[in-house]
Amino acid sequence: MSETDTAYAAEFERWANVFSVHKAFSHPSELHGALCGRLAAGSRIEEDEWLAMVCEHMGLPESAAGESSDLSVFMNEAYGQTLNFLKSADMSFHPLLPDDDYAIDQRLEALVAWVRGFLEGMALAAGESLGEAPEEIRELIEDMVAISQVSEDQESDQESEQQLMEITEYIRLGALAVFTEFNPPEKPAPLAPTLH
Repeated sequence: MSETDTAYAAEFERWANVFSVHKAFSHPSELHGALCGRLAAGSRIEEDEWLAMVCEHMGLPESAAGESSDLSVFMNEAYGQTLNFLKSADMSFHPLLPDDDYAIDQRLEALVAWVRGFLEGMALAAGESLGEAPEEIRELIEDMVAISQVSEDQESDQESEQQLMEITEYIRLGALAVFTEFNPPEKPAPLAPTLH
């Protein structure tokens, strides 16, 4: 496992621990997917709206984020980090998924949850404009809908592992394609005039 993969695996564990501590009934990958979907579709979320979304996804009262400063600090950092990864020119973004130490059905369940969240977030943010997206984005969305309906009962064999890896990479690149489509490049900050 590469250093990058190890970092993503550790990030999943951090989210999973937060969900566990707060007895959340949803999947951390789904919330990450919903955030990525909204950001990719061009939306930016104010802190209070993001924390309300976190509480709703986790099945917590809305006051939980205010009462638990560790939850709000963690989720605000996660928001900034996710947006930075999506914007990053090195395409280092990855969906929040468990690593190969998990059984294939657990990894597939996480991927399906992430894709469902992504579709939900994207639909919330883009709404009608999704229908006007370029054909390759609409095809990608159709593929994601199909993936979101995949059964999680998979036998672990070499072929299944390979397919899961390929689908995960397709989803990763797809999320970046949606982000590129709906988020105009940021203008570089103007250079300060130099004094001679």
